[in-house]
Amino acid sequence: MMDDLEQLKRFSPLDALTDNGLRQASEAMTLRKLEAGARLFNKGDRDNFVYFLLDGTVSLRSDPTSQPVSIRADTDAARVPLSRLKPRRYTATAATATNVAVIDEDLLDNLLTADQTAAYEITEIAGEDPEWMFRLVCSPAFARVPTDNLATLFSRLQPMEACDGEVIIRQGEAGDYYYIIRRGQARVLRSLDGDKPVKVAELATGDAFGEEALLSGETRNATVTMVGDGQLMRLSMTDFDALLKPALAHRIDSSEAASMVREGARFLDVRTSSEFRQYSLPMSINLPLCFLRELSGQLDQRRPYITICQTGRRATAAAFLLGQRGFNIHILDGGLDAIKPAT
Repeated sequence: MMDDLEQLKRFSPLDALTDNGLRQASEAMTLRKLEAGARLFNKGDRDNFVYFLLDGTVSLRSDPTSQPVSIRADTDAARVPLSRLKPRRYTATAATATNVAVIDEDLLDNLLTADQTAAYEITEIAGEDPEWMFRLVCSPAFARVPTDNLATLFSRLQPMEACDGEVIIRQGEAGDYYYIIRRGQARVLRSLDGDKPVKVAELATGDAFGEEALLSGETRNATVTMVGDGQLMRLSMTDFDALLKPALAHRIDSSEAASMVREGARFLDVRTSSEFRQYSLPMSINLPLCFLRELSGQLDQRRPYITICQTGRRATAAAFLLGQRGFNIHILDGGLDAIKPAT
């Protein structure tokens, strides 16, 4: 983490961030200290990092026989990231003892996108709490929304005051809205086969719910009740389908799925346990959709997953749930029926 925000403001494109965005960037940065002669990166590297020179001097060389270019901190040449284009055009070596701030390229791009596309909407929609909206657009779900759709999506979110004990959605009813908790907490209850409802999850500020019914076309599979007073933001099913769903529901065919599995992806079968026992793909993982929200922490977030069910409807709901949590998720188009003949 970088604490000196004023120092960071000297760099481009960090100088384009709002105070909220700059604070987010500083929290995501790490400080790398190099001794003279230490290598920072090599020509041809395709790493996903952005480097800002804080102190010292770095030497950039395009090939072993070329004249090196020296970049000294606090000069105009150091106001931009070091050799940002990928693959790297230069090899960077510390000419003196050097301090460099490092941030992930994708994260920086998300922060810049959030600022530049949403800033004019945030104050109007978020009222006295613009930071809440900024956190929202930096979340994995909203960060994947195409830039052109962000402003429209923000304008379609409807604020909703909620009271302690109020039932927001009820198990068995049709789905109509997708909800985000802007302030407060909620409890998720589920009843199986008419039994007494049991608590399956607790939700807090920033959590979302209600997507399963919108994605699967089935009725609500749980009841969500407020714990204390709070405020929700809701998105209608029509706007959800048009603006948010496509960003987290990437479909692939059976040949693409097979290629991904060979490279290390895993099939995630979200059917019930009994369906899974009757027939399943080799090496697939069974995690029924109804338990996905509370058990997703057991999955390896570094591994790509391909969600599958019989037809693709439950797999779509599962992909959206996991996509909101930052997983690299794909949906097998057509479900098991599309791949079973080839196995």
